[in-house]
Amino acid sequence: MKVTKDTIIMDVLRMDMGTARFFMDIGMHCIGCPSASGESIEQACEVHGADPDELVDKINEYLEGKQ
Repeated sequence: MKVTKDTIIMDVLRMDMGTARFFMDIGMHCIGCPSASGESIEQACEVHGADPDELVDKINEYLEGKQ
């Protein structure tokens, strides 16, 4: 599965818990909070002042490297 800006954070974590570090690296330390269950990557990046395209690229690169 390819991650997009519309992907829900919890769905990304369910794909691979190793992706948590990418969220933590940009200050999303509450990835286990209820917001992560319904918040998209783009929404979370907006709140945390991060670039969603950059985060999506890093996550997809990581996931592709595991195949």
